[in-house]
Amino acid sequence: MNIAASVLPLTRPRVIQPGLDRWDPQVETYRVPGLGALVLRLQGGDRLTITDREGRQPAELAVFTVATPGSNDPARADFAALDLKPGAESAGIARLLAGDIADADGPDQVAEWRRQLRRWNLPGGIDRVARVLEGDTRAGEAVTFTAGRDAVVVIHAPGAPMAPAEQSPATDLGVTLQRHAANPAPLPELPAPLGDIVAEFRVDRCTALSYEVKEGQFIQVIDVAGRQCSDFVAFDARQLQRGKERGIDMTTTRTMLGSIYPGPGLASKFFDMDMQALTEVIRDTCGRHDTFGLACTSRFYEDAGYPGHPSCSENFNNALERFGLDRRRGWQAVNLFYNTGISATNAIFLDDPWSRPGDYVLMRALKDLVCGSSACPDDIDATNAWNPTDIHVRIYDAKHSFSKAMAFRMTPDAEPRLTRETGFHPRISALTRNFTEYRGFWLPNRFNNAGPTAEYWACREAAAVMDLSPLRKFEVLGADAEDLLQIACTRNIRKLSDGQVVYTAMCYPHGGMVDDGTVFRLGPDRYRWIGGDEFGGKWLRDLAEQRGLKQVWVKSATDQLHNIALQGPKSRDILKEIIWTPPARPRVDEIQWFHFTVGRIGDFNGIAVVVSRTGYSGELGYEIFCHPKDAPAVWDAIWEAGRPHGLEPLGLEALDILRIEAGLIFAHYEFNDQTDPYEAGIGFTVAAKGNEEFVGREAVLRRKENPRQQLVGLEIDAKQAVGHGDCVHVGRAQVGIVTSGCISPILGKNIALCRMDVAYAAIGTEVEVGKIDGHQKRLPARVVRFPFYDPEKLKPRS
Repeated sequence: MNIAASVLPLTRPRVIQPGLDRWDPQVETYRVPGLGALVLRLQGGDRLTITDREGRQPAELAVFTVATPGSNDPARADFAALDLKPGAESAGIARLLAGDIADADGPDQVAEWRRQLRRWNLPGGIDRVARVLEGDTRAGEAVTFTAGRDAVVVIHAPGAPMAPAEQSPATDLGVTLQRHAANPAPLPELPAPLGDIVAEFRVDRCTALSYEVKEGQFIQVIDVAGRQCSDFVAFDARQLQRGKERGIDMTTTRTMLGSIYPGPGLASKFFDMDMQALTEVIRDTCGRHDTFGLACTSRFYEDAGYPGHPSCSENFNNALERFGLDRRRGWQAVNLFYNTGISATNAIFLDDPWSRPGDYVLMRALKDLVCGSSACPDDIDATNAWNPTDIHVRIYDAKHSFSKAMAFRMTPDAEPRLTRETGFHPRISALTRNFTEYRGFWLPNRFNNAGPTAEYWACREAAAVMDLSPLRKFEVLGADAEDLLQIACTRNIRKLSDGQVVYTAMCYPHGGMVDDGTVFRLGPDRYRWIGGDEFGGKWLRDLAEQRGLKQVWVKSATDQLHNIALQGPKSRDILKEIIWTPPARPRVDEIQWFHFTVGRIGDFNGIAVVVSRTGYSGELGYEIFCHPKDAPAVWDAIWEAGRPHGLEPLGLEALDILRIEAGLIFAHYEFNDQTDPYEAGIGFTVAAKGNEEFVGREAVLRRKENPRQQLVGLEIDAKQAVGHGDCVHVGRAQVGIVTSGCISPILGKNIALCRMDVAYAAIGTEVEVGKIDGHQKRLPARVVRFPFYDPEKLKPRS
């Protein structure tokens, strides 16, 4: 017998990690935001590739000689270094140089761009640029240049502020820089400083260090190479001088915040055992950390069979000894970039870390602090992806004011974008400080003095105004635009008239929902998709490519179109006083339900707006779209006109009650990628008759004929709150799950939306909502018709 022949060939399993690639020292990738810019230092032989990510987005390049940083020698134009010829003046770069940042990717990014200009002694005005990627470029089209010699290049994504009825947003460019020579550095270059650095330290792999921070200063902990954990400890320096150790205490922090994972924002603080706040989280670009465990200990490694292995706790013992802190076997710490969680069986588990090279957490010291930071030495499991690397710490001056933000990524391999403020934020922030992060933007939970109950009643009885700017807007343009939307949407888009809006769903091939949203038809071959998920634009572009639709462009317009909703029985009376429309356009009081008009605030010379008769409240209502730079003035006009009618601002808490009463669905509550439109309660959006094709049609109709679950309404005969995830039972068996619930002020009832097994979905069926473990406590309930409020939708139709 041939033993060798009987041995199966060794095969390696495949693991797909689109967002967790290791650092390549020769490849750098960047994003140039629409209307923004990027400055890069090139060396001879480097290959620069610029990609038009969405199509129809030109790029402008200005090339200069390399001046010595800090010298007085100005850089000179050197287009020949990239074999380019200068052309026209760049209005966009001139606008950025002048400090007009309203249309760029936020003030922090623009400040960094201008720092880079100063660093390389570039001129204060760039009067000539070379333009590439002009014309009807396709999504993904690219150009590549090879640097003939060392140079500094400025790359700009030009455009102009987009009026709400226009469909020409400036969109992102992608930049890839392939270095001719491998970077000799063993680790990636650090991200640019956020401001004036007071001090900075490198925490070498498998070590820890201690440092002091003054009250008000900022601490930035940077993961240099990615997927590396860092424990952070902090003690009140004044208390240490008095002989008292008062450091970050996890039990106190969890109790004060009411959550396991503190996030950035006004309430995101770490407390000591005396309930005194020591640090405040300002920014977090990773989003996954452990805040309930100890720093790794010697005992952990010993019990795993590695006696003598270095640990963060022992490293802290050595690093903090100079401040008189007692040694201990385990230190309570904030475990930054440590991907742990709690399982359904209440056990702590860990997995590969999420952090990427350059990810950071920025904290503000609320007292004089003694701090410690480690570069975790764990190489026996996935904690540091089996390969410990360095951590870098920077201290910034207290004079700075950094925006509070988390990182938002559309896909795992996308560049992070920090949480943004909407165009209406200057007005809204004057009325409340209670904000929450919502899909990359800050939105108000509730407002001062009134609160969610009063906000709710204002909407039901008079009028309320809410910020819905985070809704994602995409311009769908070209001869194939209608065909693309017909394929992507469950509605029959071909029936849509100019000036009409339709509510629809988009589905995956298996019938699960991608998103729900509205389609506006602005004219022949011109549409606008407005949904909740930024992935919707990528889905449409990918679908166009798969189906060979060459004459369609899907352009992101969220940053050019912000919107508020004016909802309530008095909304028409308020708007008709302030919206001027051309004679050929419908007046506000003439717009029918799910139609829109184009107009201006005040008169012919006023601010351009698009007004649609749509909403998310179950009341008569409108949405007003404008450019972000005009948002404060639009808010002021509506606010002034609305106050005599009882207008109030409305936050997310009140909005949730309104939409549940009206039976309106919400992503990741009533629907997800496992739920088809019928199961989500919006089967009316499916064009089931005829032969019109849409993605997932066969699967959706098959699931309709053989349904397993149905969205139903519940009335609960108890006052205890019922919410998302509560189980619903008949006897011992679970037959459903609550998707959303609230106490209805206008009905005086405890109501909920529930995804129910079809065997128990009939109106009048008696069920029970489970509490505690689902069995020890039950709330009697019955299936009722929904929408609970105005089931015939007479209010929004009025």
